[in-house]
Amino acid sequence: MNTQTDMLLVLEGIKKYYSVKEKMWAGKSSHLRAVDGVDLKIKRGTILGLVGESGCGKSTLSRLILRLEEPTAGRVYFEGQNILDYGKKDLRLLRRSMQIIFQDPYSSLNPRKTAAAIIEEPLIIHNVGDKTTRRNEVHRLMKEIGLLPEHGDRYPHEFSGGQRQRIGIARALALRPKFIIADEPISALDVSIQAQIINLLVELKEKFNLTYLFIAHDLAMIQHISDRIAVMYLGKIVEVMEKRSFAQKLLHPYTEALIAASPIPDPRRTKTRNILKGDIPSPITPPSGCVFHTRCPYKKPVCANDPPPLKMVEVGHQIACHFR
Repeated sequence: MNTQTDMLLVLEGIKKYYSVKEKMWAGKSSHLRAVDGVDLKIKRGTILGLVGESGCGKSTLSRLILRLEEPTAGRVYFEGQNILDYGKKDLRLLRRSMQIIFQDPYSSLNPRKTAAAIIEEPLIIHNVGDKTTRRNEVHRLMKEIGLLPEHGDRYPHEFSGGQRQRIGIARALALRPKFIIADEPISALDVSIQAQIINLLVELKEKFNLTYLFIAHDLAMIQHISDRIAVMYLGKIVEVMEKRSFAQKLLHPYTEALIAASPIPDPRRTKTRNILKGDIPSPITPPSGCVFHTRCPYKKPVCANDPPPLKMVEVGHQIACHFR
């Protein structure tokens, strides 16, 4: 594969279809298209923000990247190597370079283990150091994420939501990975705590030269933390842009609607609401042509027949739309 050396992760045509039984006709099945032909590139040392409505396939895509699930089709290149060709041994080594921070800090931590044991677990699984070395590493990690070493003897229920997420972050850092997926890491936290976690993630990225895929619903937060932003709708990427291009004139109609629906912090300001009509189509029977045409205010006959490719409209800006 010929790819730029500064690209840490490259996705090509990633698909994930689930077989679904149709109740009305026994034995007949169809497919739910959770991820439907995604192409993405993430540059080393940067943060790619991924946004979209619930159910559009963001979390499924993250699991496919980590090979927690196997894709139906496509390729995932990490540091130039197609990791879908990896066997168990190579995949085990890959786990040290790719980690995930889960959405819910209340369910992602084992309630029967102490904080120190939770953070140490990846080190034990990958046979890193002896008991003393691991204990010292756990203490170092706890300091990095803003907890005291003596907190290591506490159980998850003894921590606040923000502290639990910090433990999850420390666990993800334990193997010193190059790439971390943050799957809506702040959505389950109080607003007052969200900024603290975001600032911590940014500090850790700079300190350890990490690369993030940051998944979230909050457009303001995505714009704040990301270097580039990808917008997903019904299993497809409809727009990829640099942060500076976000909320500017040249936008996919769906991105336009997302921005219009986001609240404005200043109560004295108003903006025109571009309210989308209709519900999100079923991923079992997605629309023909452009998947967004059933809700698009600018649709034309071609939109219902021909799926638009994700094309480059300017440097660093790709849009899947016939008329943008």
